[in-house]
Amino acid sequence: MAEQILQSRDTGAPEGVRPRHWPKSSYDPRYDPLVDRGPGHNRDYAPTYWVGTAGPAPEDDGPISQDVDVDVAVVGSGYTGLSCAIHLAKEHGIKAAVLEANTIAWGCSTRNGGQAQISSGRLKRSQWIKRWGLDVAKGLHAEISEAFDVFRDLILSDDFDCDPQRGGHLYIAHNQRMKKMIEDECELLNNAFGYGTRILSRDELHRDFVREEEGVAAMHEPDGIGIHAAKLAFGYMKLARKLGATIHPSSPVMGWKTVNGVHHLTTPGGTVRARAVALATAGYTPPGLHNRTKNRLMPVLSNSIVTRPLTDDEREACNFKTNMVLTDTRTLRHYYRQLPDGRVQIGSRSAITGADAENPKHLALLQEGLYRKFPALRGIDLDYSWWGWVDVSHDMMPRIFQPDPRQSIFYALGYGGNGVMYSAQAGRRMAQMVAGKGGGLDLPIFTSPLPSHGVLTPFRRIGQRAMYVWYYLNDEKRK
Repeated sequence: MAEQILQSRDTGAPEGVRPRHWPKSSYDPRYDPLVDRGPGHNRDYAPTYWVGTAGPAPEDDGPISQDVDVDVAVVGSGYTGLSCAIHLAKEHGIKAAVLEANTIAWGCSTRNGGQAQISSGRLKRSQWIKRWGLDVAKGLHAEISEAFDVFRDLILSDDFDCDPQRGGHLYIAHNQRMKKMIEDECELLNNAFGYGTRILSRDELHRDFVREEEGVAAMHEPDGIGIHAAKLAFGYMKLARKLGATIHPSSPVMGWKTVNGVHHLTTPGGTVRARAVALATAGYTPPGLHNRTKNRLMPVLSNSIVTRPLTDDEREACNFKTNMVLTDTRTLRHYYRQLPDGRVQIGSRSAITGADAENPKHLALLQEGLYRKFPALRGIDLDYSWWGWVDVSHDMMPRIFQPDPRQSIFYALGYGGNGVMYSAQAGRRMAQMVAGKGGGLDLPIFTSPLPSHGVLTPFRRIGQRAMYVWYYLNDEKRK
């Protein structure tokens, strides 16, 4: 990255004058956060459906082009970072400077599946109870429910136009063994949490919602919204600037030192001196960003594709009567839905490494998943194909945390692929902590750091390969 930045400085500007705009770098499909020193400098977006159909990005405040003093520097311009900036201004009267290495919302926030569900992290309610007990699980459920209200109020306000598709979420059992699991989870949600889910039979699923051929049953959750991922990010961006935050693309943090409690963040165009730093870099967190985040996440690749618009005959064959967000019950799950323009989007696991991300076998694997669910779409043309990194924590749950009470450093990370909705609340909670109003946040996701992989850190990808084999064999068991 340093070499790339040195090249970027050769712009013909007079000596001693920092250029305001940097040459655009091309999208790097092989980028790998466990290998590369950083996410790059002013890289273009991944070629996603969301970026391709959102229209131009809103105006920003330009790259950092001189040394500057700020109250709060937010590192990362995705949903979490922008939500943090919004809530710092709206609830605490603090105007933040948001630093982005590349283009605004360059990472997870323009590469996800656009599914907002009433969840965060990878664990189900029954797993919360097993880990922490019923009382803590009820507290987590209340937090996630409040988060969904925060998210819904934001996106349905006049400041957003992100094509919301409401109606809930269908959690579709892909075999009989998983049918029993969703039935048990449904009963738990109703009886222990008072959350009104219900089970749909295969016939009801196929007749009234969608003919998903793998589905043997489904659990309907009333809270679920599909959104246009890039339009959501651009809505956050416009609202943050409206409230007084500044947003600076092409400003990667290349160095960090703390002097007398003030954080000096070095960018290509100048040093940002901040009294507090909020980290919101998700699966694109550079390994050398800060020792409190180093080796605390396992970045995992997820593939996504979008078909051409379906014909009337294809839509009838699939019986698409719903635009609800859909996921199946595999550990290596598929997430999918019909988009407002009549296309179908589906995503799931991808390569282990960035170097292997372009291997066509990963695309073929995802296409086969689409065909199993919707045989009428076999061979359908694709309009978009991309992949992106998901920030998975070691214990499958996110953290919004201040790792050292003596230092004004905070992070919100580790959503495990369920951050579209909860990132709004996570940014809000991180803003509370930055403002010194974090008292009463006593749930485990607020009171403990992201766990380290410890001595297993160098072997994480070896373990990932083994686990993918195990997950596949377990997912495809029928009984």
